[in-house]
Amino acid sequence: MADARVVVVGAGVGGLAAAIDLAARGLDVTVLEKAAAPGGKMRAVEVAPGMAVDAGPTVLTMRWVFESLFDAAGLSFADRVPTRRASVLARHAWDGDAARLDLHARVEDSAAAIGAFAGATEARRFLDFMHRAAGIYRTLEGPFMRASCDSPLALVRAVGLTRLRELWGITPFSTLWQSLGRHFHDPRLHQLFGRYATYCGSSPFLAPATLMLVAHVEQEGVWFVDGGMHRLATALADAARARGAALRFGAEVAEVCCANGRVAGVTLRSGERIEAEAVVLNADPAAVAAGLFGTAAQRAAPMPRGARRSLSALTWLMAAPTAGFPLARHNVFFSRDYAREFTRILDAGEAPDAPTVYVCAQDRESVAPPADGAPERLLVLVNAPADGDRRRWDDTETLPCETRTFDLLARCGLTLDRRPAWTRLATPADFHHLFPGTGGALYGAASHGWQASFKRPGARTRMPGLYLAGGSTHPGPGVPMAALSGRIAAARLAADLASTARSRAVAMPGGTSMR
Repeated sequence: MADARVVVVGAGVGGLAAAIDLAARGLDVTVLEKAAAPGGKMRAVEVAPGMAVDAGPTVLTMRWVFESLFDAAGLSFADRVPTRRASVLARHAWDGDAARLDLHARVEDSAAAIGAFAGATEARRFLDFMHRAAGIYRTLEGPFMRASCDSPLALVRAVGLTRLRELWGITPFSTLWQSLGRHFHDPRLHQLFGRYATYCGSSPFLAPATLMLVAHVEQEGVWFVDGGMHRLATALADAARARGAALRFGAEVAEVCCANGRVAGVTLRSGERIEAEAVVLNADPAAVAAGLFGTAAQRAAPMPRGARRSLSALTWLMAAPTAGFPLARHNVFFSRDYAREFTRILDAGEAPDAPTVYVCAQDRESVAPPADGAPERLLVLVNAPADGDRRRWDDTETLPCETRTFDLLARCGLTLDRRPAWTRLATPADFHHLFPGTGGALYGAASHGWQASFKRPGARTRMPGLYLAGGSTHPGPGVPMAALSGRIAAARLAADLASTARSRAVAMPGGTSMR
């Protein structure tokens, strides 16, 4: 088994996590990435000389996932990835409301802020909500997040009969919006915590109540990576190399090859053939199902019936001086009509005419914060439909949305000295170009309905030797979840190779190494 050759397609977080685990087990691992750098969606874009903006994920949570990954490979995460814990999780403002609300690293501080913002009763409701969010997280972390779990029955078996009451307590048949209404009476708080559904590209009116666990995840720790999130991608690539994996950039895979009913390797766009006993595809399952990796892979990993794309986005990456509103690192400016935003995106297929706007001010709470009046690095994002394969998204559509977006920021007190030369716009069509087969969907399939989490493809496919990883597979979207998907794929692959080894049996760990 130690001589087995494995190809990992895609140097995103899931692929790199799989490569680290597999290389640490002694396998011959080659990572093939079509881009010029690692990271996938965790990429950085230079908007002005010396100013690169994180164009994907902006924050690190569930840090233990990466500490465990590096520990299992005999490496130190802390030595390789300098981080600092956020004191303010996010700053929130509402159109037409002068009040602002910060959520803090300490639950007690957040409760005090909510009390001053909405009253003592809402603060008590918030503490009850946090208690419930922690319970949902504890119920699902081990049996669902860290393991393959492809059906409700599998989850029941994993949780165990003695904990069925806890499983029922996650209220799987309620939507997030319905459950939040039982906790919060202030509509602004209802809207604020409903935004957790957008973390996986979904509507709070359709996503399951289990997403309340995001509140617990954030209170467990939000971390800033010094130098930006792309530094994490670079550190993962370096860790894979340190364990012996080979990484090739500018190497686009055109087809997964099959022989005698199982994986035989891959063929690059250049025509080069690379033999392998196993392949990990760190790609969106929609791209696989669309045949972008060949017909054999397409048959091995079809999309589940009824899968609906998650949200896409319009993003403006820029360097600009700011004034007025006191930005934190993470800022959310809410529209007056949240339901209208999702109705317009999901039902009408249009950009919102009253968008909620997320602003990441990457230089805030950094080692060297920006000087007054100096340009700072900004990511401005609004939700949009994932139709980049069907719509051009030209100026006639983007300019009205841009006007509404920055008008909302101005009404909330934030002014930006925008410079066209220092601004980069990305539309769903651009995201579809970057990630073909997706229409620009940034999170795989939408998490709508109580069964959505079980419809995400797992690590194993119908083709022996072919495995899937990434934020669009189980256990779901987000940087730590993508890493967990890679570790699950590596564990499945190693177990399968061990069980079919033609030489003497080799003892292999049975699962991911987590604390």
